[in-house]
Amino acid sequence: MTWKITKFELDNPNLLVNESLLSLGNGYLGVRGNFEEGYKEDYKSIRGTYINAFHDETEITYGEKLYGFPETQQKILNVIDAQTVQIYLDGELFSLFEGEVLFCERNLHMDKGFAERIVHWISPQGKEVKIYFRRLVSFVTRELFALDIEVEAISPISHVKFVSTVNGDVSNFVDKEDPRLASGHAKRLHVTEVRQENRFSIVKDTTYVTNLEVACVSCSAIESGSHTYDSKATDSSVEETYVCEGEEPFRFTKLNVYTDTMRHGSNVAEKAVNILASLQNKPFEELLAEQKTYLDAYWEVADIAIDGDVRVQEGIRFNLYQLLQSVGKDPASNISAKGLSGEGYEGHYFWDTEIYIFPVFLMTNPEIAKNLLLHRYSILDSARQRAKEMGHSQGALFPWRTITGSENSAFFPAGTAQYHISADIAYSYIQYYLATKDEEFMKDYMAEVLFETARLWADAGHMQNGRFRIDSVTGPDEYTCIVNNNYYTNAMAKHNLLWAAKVYELLKAVDSDRLHHLASQLGLTETEVGIWQSAGVNMYLPYDETLGINAQDDSFLQKARWDLKNTPSEKYPLLLNYHPLTLYRYQVLKQADTVLAHFLLEDEQDFETIKNSYDYYEQITTHDSSLSSCVHSIMASKLGYQEKAYDYFNETARLDLENTHKNTKDGLHMANMGGTWLGIVYGFAGLRLKENGLSLAPALPVEWNSLEFRLRYQGRLLKVHKDREATTYIVLEGEGLNITHNGETLYLKSGSKVSVK
Repeated sequence: MTWKITKFELDNPNLLVNESLLSLGNGYLGVRGNFEEGYKEDYKSIRGTYINAFHDETEITYGEKLYGFPETQQKILNVIDAQTVQIYLDGELFSLFEGEVLFCERNLHMDKGFAERIVHWISPQGKEVKIYFRRLVSFVTRELFALDIEVEAISPISHVKFVSTVNGDVSNFVDKEDPRLASGHAKRLHVTEVRQENRFSIVKDTTYVTNLEVACVSCSAIESGSHTYDSKATDSSVEETYVCEGEEPFRFTKLNVYTDTMRHGSNVAEKAVNILASLQNKPFEELLAEQKTYLDAYWEVADIAIDGDVRVQEGIRFNLYQLLQSVGKDPASNISAKGLSGEGYEGHYFWDTEIYIFPVFLMTNPEIAKNLLLHRYSILDSARQRAKEMGHSQGALFPWRTITGSENSAFFPAGTAQYHISADIAYSYIQYYLATKDEEFMKDYMAEVLFETARLWADAGHMQNGRFRIDSVTGPDEYTCIVNNNYYTNAMAKHNLLWAAKVYELLKAVDSDRLHHLASQLGLTETEVGIWQSAGVNMYLPYDETLGINAQDDSFLQKARWDLKNTPSEKYPLLLNYHPLTLYRYQVLKQADTVLAHFLLEDEQDFETIKNSYDYYEQITTHDSSLSSCVHSIMASKLGYQEKAYDYFNETARLDLENTHKNTKDGLHMANMGGTWLGIVYGFAGLRLKENGLSLAPALPVEWNSLEFRLRYQGRLLKVHKDREATTYIVLEGEGLNITHNGETLYLKSGSKVSVK
């Protein structure tokens, strides 16, 4: 049962949530889990189909616009709707909101790659039917969204009519009351082509400002003894009608191919026609078989098997499946905060990718991880330009939120001021190198990114009293903004600076010609590299002697503490109920900040400082961000707080499945999903990836009987199994290696099991 998510609800609030939970995607194309026939008239729906990175630009309106404020904002668009299929039984329109619903079950098959809806229904006039809906977004042909509908007559029915529509007149969802959503500019596409050719329905839209084109080409087929066909086109849509008579089955199949100018260049409609022509004779069962083959390979490495906790087992598989469905698999795209399941945060890419999601793919599917890095590299020039706009003479400042490279954050205190994103991206490049030892990637991409981000820190900071300091930035905790010497930012900048200097020396050793070429291209000198080294070595990391903790920043501990215990529950999340300045004046955290730095860079501080910091900051953290609990779980595991670790982990494992943040309708929380994996592998299993190799310190939660997962590392596939008796390691692919287990070196011979206490 843990491979299937099942839903029965028909009330409007749950239908909205289930649209996100039952969404389908493949990293390029995403389709929300809407009913093909729609809802009743007074029900709301966020009916959506999305292409990763396909966007338009809108003007940002300010009451007072100052220098360097972004002028435009990108937003992912809801594109052409090909979901719609209406069904008539002897003239009666099928609707789950009329007549009598004897049974309605919806399933998301995470091992098979499709969603289904099974309905047993009696119409107002007494027609009894069972209807089986199946749909998939192909992992093999990224442009394909396919539907299959079968009608089984229980009582006599003379004819069944299917009315299928491809509609280009679509808009985005807006909510003016929630800052996490768009509040305007819903209509950003206009229909530029509608036609039918050889029973192919062709609709093309163009964005208002970016002039990007998207096409949907659809074809359908009927499996029935006798049927008639008709079609008509309007200014914005094509409608096809099949009327089926005679004996069952009444089966309708619809294939829809989406193309866009960002991946397919010009003539998107013609290219979609060509793709669809190659697919139109492929049975739906063959498409399902392809999905299964793809997912078998994915789950062979990515699956985490937990014995003793069905609830968590279902949660982690759901999270890993949705991450796969949303992560971009080409350098043109990344993974947005809501993936391809909704429009929250307007499809923007954040630091979520590098810190919470990237590690999942790095350790299970490095090729996907590499594409995420290549996307960041593709916007390096934009990051250089943004650094100049922000007054820096050199370096790269990556945008806080973006799609194609421009800064999209209109609220700079919690946006542009989060300079740490440049160090976060550098951190992910370093982690990729440690996990793969891909020297060609280091030469071609990593070195340049590290050099340019190091330049940013050298320019943003300054030496004072022998310490390198960085002023006026915002750390991960957005309830504390524009501060001096944020611990997280300074620690990550130090890591960035020292590794940039290290890569310079490494490149000098392995490929001096390549280094000479890159240094000439960038105007880089040994003197500048020495400045990075000095800044890193002398980085100021705030520390409070009295409390024995790393201060979050220079002024944080001087503020009054927020009274969380007496804050009414209806006032959470605080960001929706208090002015930012009110929050900035108190010791109160939206999410892990210094605690996160201690996770990512644990060797910067001794155990006691990390423990003291955790204990202190835990008392003033609201976890209003879905990024927070997983980090507290990981660090609780490290510190031996096993009960706390599991409690925090439980808050992440089923956050969307149980809609605990009350906004799953707007899209799934991708970073939290990655955080669930981190909570298991980096938390309970104690994985760390460092220069000296892999280390693990497994500690099984008391609620579990065993835990098993796999890791890819430097060309090897490693299986880890932890139960009550021992931890067992085996290198399934590749050469043997040394790892560290609970602080002791352990050699793993390829193909041989090694069990240790």
